[in-house]
Amino acid sequence: MTYTTLTISRSANSGNCATVTLNRPDVRNAFNEITIAEITRAFRELGAQSDVRAIVLAANGPAFCAGADLNWMKKMAGYTHAENQADALQLAEMLRTIYLCPQPVVARVQGDCYAGGMGLVAACDIVIAVEEANFCLSEVRLGLIPATIAPYVIKAMGEQAARRYFLTAERFDAQQALRLGVAHEVVAAAALDEKVAEIVKALVNNSPNAVQQAKVLVREVTGQTVNDALLADTAQRIAHIRASEQGREGVASFLEKRKPAWLN
Repeated sequence: MTYTTLTISRSANSGNCATVTLNRPDVRNAFNEITIAEITRAFRELGAQSDVRAIVLAANGPAFCAGADLNWMKKMAGYTHAENQADALQLAEMLRTIYLCPQPVVARVQGDCYAGGMGLVAACDIVIAVEEANFCLSEVRLGLIPATIAPYVIKAMGEQAARRYFLTAERFDAQQALRLGVAHEVVAAAALDEKVAEIVKALVNNSPNAVQQAKVLVREVTGQTVNDALLADTAQRIAHIRASEQGREGVASFLEKRKPAWLN
C-alpha cells in the first residue's frame, strides 16, 4: 500500500521490526484526516503480520509531532456537531489501534511533541526521547481540551500530573517527561538510534507470543482489585502460556542451553 503522509520500512538488520515514520516535516508532522487514516491503516496492516515482531513509530524533521494541522483545524471550525464528533472518533480510533496493536510499539521521539502528538506517544508501549525534546498539552490555549488523547496521557503521567498540565498548557522538557513517566529513556540525539535498536533487539529476541500476551496482561490487570477473580484469571493465563508451543520451547531451550526456535 502507498502512503502520502507516512513511510513504512523494515529494518535492514532486523526484518522482524517495522518502522512507521511520520513524513510531514514541513508542518512539524502535524496530522490531518489523511494522516489519521494512514496511521490507522498502517498499524492495522502491520498488526496483522505475524512476521512483524516490533514496530517503531518515528518522525522526519526537527519535530516529532505538533498535534493537529492548522488547516485541518480551520476546516473543522465549520463542521456541524455531528461532523466534529465523527472526526474526533477517527482520531480516537487511530490512538486505540496503536494502543491495542498486538506487537510492542516503540516511540522514537527525536523532537518536540505537542498536543495530539503526546497522544501518539502515550499510546505506544515504550518511549525513547532525545534530551532536546519538549512536551506540551497545549489544547486549552486554543479553547480546546485534550479529550481523545486523555485516556492514554492520563495512564502515562497519572491523574495528578494531568490536572496540572491539562490545565496550564505548560511546556516541559524531556527530563520532566521522564520523571512523569511519559518517557522511559532520555538520551543524547547522537545516541537515539542506538538506544532504539537496543530496545528493539530485546523485544525481538523474546517469545513473540509471550510478548503479545504480556502486553495484554499489563493492559487488563492494571487497576484491578486483587481478589479471587483476579487470582483465578492470572493463574489461568500462566497455565495457558506454560502449555503453549512457545512456552514449552522457551523452557526447554533454557534447560538445554540453546537458542529457542523463534530465534532460528
